[in-house]
Amino acid sequence: MVEQIQSRPHTSTTPDHRWAAPEADRAEKMRVRRSLVLISVLGLVLVLAAVAAMGIGRLALPVDRVGAIVIDQLAGLVGLKPGLADDVSPAETSTVWLIRAPRVLLTILVGAALAVSGAVLQSLFRNPLVSPDVIGVSSAASFGGVLTILFGLGSLALVSGAFAAGLAAALLIMALGRIRTGSPILTIVLGGIVVSALFNALVSLVTYLADPYTTLPSITFWLMGSFASASWTHVLTAIIPILPCLIVVYLLRWRVNLLSLGDDEARSLGVRPERLRMFLIVMVALMTAATVAVSGVIGWVGLVIPHLVRLLIGSDNRILLPGSALLGGLYMLVVDTMARSVIEVEIPVGILTAIIGAPVFVYLLVRGAKGGKLLA
Repeated sequence: MVEQIQSRPHTSTTPDHRWAAPEADRAEKMRVRRSLVLISVLGLVLVLAAVAAMGIGRLALPVDRVGAIVIDQLAGLVGLKPGLADDVSPAETSTVWLIRAPRVLLTILVGAALAVSGAVLQSLFRNPLVSPDVIGVSSAASFGGVLTILFGLGSLALVSGAFAAGLAAALLIMALGRIRTGSPILTIVLGGIVVSALFNALVSLVTYLADPYTTLPSITFWLMGSFASASWTHVLTAIIPILPCLIVVYLLRWRVNLLSLGDDEARSLGVRPERLRMFLIVMVALMTAATVAVSGVIGWVGLVIPHLVRLLIGSDNRILLPGSALLGGLYMLVVDTMARSVIEVEIPVGILTAIIGAPVFVYLLVRGAKGGKLLA
């Protein structure tokens, strides 16, 4: 009897998992491939939209003429003369290269910076409702900007003042984050709320003191957010802090993934969460201050765009961050093009982002509630 039992083939009720790992690897590769395809499509659409946006306005230009002007100007910077835009008038060249091109690049930079900042903060705090406004940098940069407008110091001082105030707020939040409490994340959030309330009050004070016939309209329009004064100087001012910060954040993408798992898990994998979190907050603060300095306060981008990207490609920051940058730049470009071309009077971009962002965020909230989650 024993021999018969031993000679029987082994049959186990435990499921065979031999094919589970290959299937999981295959599904992961398919997901990454789809995400890369989507990112490539977003990048291509962004380039085409940028060229199209340069031709939209009171002086409408076809895409081929815009492309010829841009190629000729870029080639001229390196000493080449393709001659593609020989039949283009000086007015068309000036309109495209000196007015619309810097504005288009600035909108893409600002949109990418705000979207990536929101994605990073939501991962750091593990909270889908966090945006760059939470850490108080936007309010501080606003105060620096309106203060320079109050004293009539000019556009260069405005950019410098907004950036300096935003950086000061970031340093203040870092100091508050070093206070020993039970939850460092909660300390940073509460510190950001305090800093934001303080600088909002200072902005209100400056607005109250401003001349209602001369200075106050300028302050009000700037606070609404606009790219009307965009120039190559503004592009240079924005790209110096924003581009390095975007690169650094992307290089730390896998560490951001670890922080999103929790501090204990991050420590077990060799990451010091406190230092890394503060460093990333400084990167976000620099990008946010730069955006406010060149375009004023623009809300909702850092809150809504990361959620839309998560719906499309998931929550892996290796793909979420570049996807947020591309979609944020595209979204801001489309909104700004609408703002300057829908009606004769230009609409402040901050108004349109709020009008568009609020309903979209409500939709995401309802959609997440139906799926058993707060948000995607």
